[in-house]
Amino acid sequence: MAEQKATNVYWHDGEVSRDDRNRMLGHKGATLWFTGLSGSGKSTVAVALEQALVAKGKLCYRLDGDNIRLGINKNLGFSAEDRTENIRRIGEVCKLFVDTGVITLSSFVSPYRADRDLVRELHAESDMDFIEVYVEVPLDVAEARDPKGLYKKARTGEIANFTGISDPYEAPLNAEIVLNSHTMTLEQEVEALLQLLADRGILGQ
Repeated sequence: MAEQKATNVYWHDGEVSRDDRNRMLGHKGATLWFTGLSGSGKSTVAVALEQALVAKGKLCYRLDGDNIRLGINKNLGFSAEDRTENIRRIGEVCKLFVDTGVITLSSFVSPYRADRDLVRELHAESDMDFIEVYVEVPLDVAEARDPKGLYKKARTGEIANFTGISDPYEAPLNAEIVLNSHTMTLEQEVEALLQLLADRGILGQ
């Protein structure tokens, strides 16, 4: 957990509660945390799920790894320490979104189990829904896809600390759902996620 450096600061609750916002929207906020190797299909399924949720009239927002690193986390690299801080900040952003009633889709490699568990704990402390979505694919399949050409650069040494090649990926042990993107169609993945959200009462009526 990050050290609290600022002193004489106190949490202030608002006059409008999370339940108030959820009733207004007709559904609950929640974080779906998509994790997996680069090229596993995290962003692809998150994009498709976002479209499906909007079509159902559900307020949602997708947080993308590159977009976050171009903005709020632009001062972070890819060392273990920076990766941990990257995920911690994103977890806090997700909490703010969930508090407003937004179904938040977070697509990040997030290779370290402890970092993902920290985000889960942050949500649990505030009684918020956190759904870990493991987009599983064999390394050779992800490398064959290589949509950004990153594996090729990692193999030639142009990229250091690359997950799956020169850095480890720690697969989830108890993810709420596992999507095998090399055997499931995109439509099957989206349908499985929608069903899970419905079963957990997040989509409302």
